[in-house]
Amino acid sequence: MMFSPLRFTRWSCLALGLLPLTTWAAADPAEQVGKAAGDWLKARSETVRLQSDWAAQRQLLESTVKALEERAGSMEDKRDHLLAKTAGVQAELTAVGAKNRATGTGLESTEAKLKLLTEQLQKLRPALPPRLSAALDLPYQSLAEPGLALGERMQLAMTVLNRCIQFNRMITCGEEEVAPAGESTPKSLEVIYWGLSHGYALDRAAGRAWSGAPGPQGWRWEALAAAAPVIRLIDVYNDRAEPEFVMAPVQVRHAAAGGSTP
Repeated sequence: MMFSPLRFTRWSCLALGLLPLTTWAAADPAEQVGKAAGDWLKARSETVRLQSDWAAQRQLLESTVKALEERAGSMEDKRDHLLAKTAGVQAELTAVGAKNRATGTGLESTEAKLKLLTEQLQKLRPALPPRLSAALDLPYQSLAEPGLALGERMQLAMTVLNRCIQFNRMITCGEEEVAPAGESTPKSLEVIYWGLSHGYALDRAAGRAWSGAPGPQGWRWEALAAAAPVIRLIDVYNDRAEPEFVMAPVQVRHAAAGGSTP
């Protein structure tokens, strides 16, 4: 069935007339404008609130950013200072390490030399005058200890050397236990030492005298033909006789050949 445009328009108007009145009311332009105005006011109010909050927070954020920037700058300064200080400390550590290595090398060299000196002092002991050797018994025993510290070993070695130097510069006289050559037992005799080189022993009661000197096997006492020069020598030393030149026998030993000349 065909409808003409006119009829369609009439039917349409009739259908539209049957729509509820609420539909026409919802589509009222005034109401829509009012609703839009209300929504705009709400949006505007929210915008103003957000702008106010942002304005309030902006100053705090700017202050926080400025404080953080200042703190970052301070931390950078501290970092640069620490880096410079660390570089200086590292240089000092490097120098100290090099010095320690040099010191260690020097200590090793010193220890080797001191060990050699100690061995030489031990070999020298039999050639020392018996009185001096007995006086140095404790330092020699300490030097023989294997675990002795370097400083203590040096001190003991210097003690031995200083006592030897001091004894060599003096004339020493006194009673002493002596084991003369050819005698089975030691005797208490008057002994006078002329430094480290030689000495004389006297048995005044028996009228016998001996000459002592270091030899290949250590200190050795050999009998003298006459005791008078030794008696005179000891008496002058002890102020029991007037000072005078005394001719006393001396044995000069040649280290290379191991011989002696009276």
